[in-house]
Amino acid sequence: MRAGILDFPNHYPLFTLHCYNSLMHQTLQSLAEFTAARLIGDGNLQITNVASIAHARPGTLVFVQDEKHLAQALASPASAVIAGEFAASSAGRKPLLIAAQPRLAFARAGALLHPPRTYAAGVHPTAVVHASAKVAASAAIDPYAVIEANAVVGERSHIGVGCFIGEGVVIGDDCDLYPRVVIYSGTMLGRRVVVHAGAVLGAEGFGFVRDEQFGRYHKFPQIGELVIGEYVEIGANCTIDRGALDKTVIGAGTKLDNLIHIGHNVSVGANVVIAAQTGISGSVDIGDGAVVGGQVGIGDHATVEPGVILGSGSGVLSNKIVRGGGVVFWGRPARPLRQYLKELAALARLARKSERSS
Repeated sequence: MRAGILDFPNHYPLFTLHCYNSLMHQTLQSLAEFTAARLIGDGNLQITNVASIAHARPGTLVFVQDEKHLAQALASPASAVIAGEFAASSAGRKPLLIAAQPRLAFARAGALLHPPRTYAAGVHPTAVVHASAKVAASAAIDPYAVIEANAVVGERSHIGVGCFIGEGVVIGDDCDLYPRVVIYSGTMLGRRVVVHAGAVLGAEGFGFVRDEQFGRYHKFPQIGELVIGEYVEIGANCTIDRGALDKTVIGAGTKLDNLIHIGHNVSVGANVVIAAQTGISGSVDIGDGAVVGGQVGIGDHATVEPGVILGSGSGVLSNKIVRGGGVVFWGRPARPLRQYLKELAALARLARKSERSS
């Protein structure tokens, strides 16, 4: 018995892996019901997978978001097309699923046709699990993972190869950690959280106090927590710091791209999406439903209100409040897109005037 958790027979089986490319055939009727789409055509048609229009084959399902691409989809080898109401008049040319949100329906169909990977329950003999850790019997712990004292791993959760789970960390049910994820103590993950390879969760934040007399920096206590809500997905090599004295919070349903840094004491609301290479300084507040583009920089103590859209490469100054749900902001410093474009046009006119006068 390893660390008092589970007993292993000598013939311990290898973990089984069903990757996202595994196929689960479905009838078009079942896909229509699952995606709440209206079926036009043969419901008994067998669909094997989803694909782009360019890579469509017999048995595949494609989608069309705009009417301008409908003819290309109908002419493709795909067996069926998901489209909006604009495609209904094309009935008879190819079986159709008519959906109010074709892209969303396609994503749901893809989840059914390409189910996520599953693992055999159990702790691999090379994993190191502390005797006081609580690992659900249905959880899967891969080779060389380390789980420290008093950590909790929920039902059906998966801990990938070489992961480190710190003391007292709580991982909810149905979570999936890819290889070499590091989770520091003081971190809690809700249900169905996905963390991709190389992410570091709960590290100490970048907080120092300057001694004005000697010019030296002294570390401010970084003893808070990191709380990650349910249905969050965290991309590869993201880093999210714990709170200094309080909490860093990532709201339910939020999705983080790869290579994102979130500083200490940040509060990210529910259903926020943040693209790659964005850096968020300490004590920032991002409201529910906000959209943050790639390579955005947000200064400390700034507030991004619910529903705000920050365009790629934009910057938010420290202590700034960005208001306007549904409004697109761009530039450094970020301002409404219409204002930003007017300023660019004015600069272009000045440049042309300067060239003519020189």
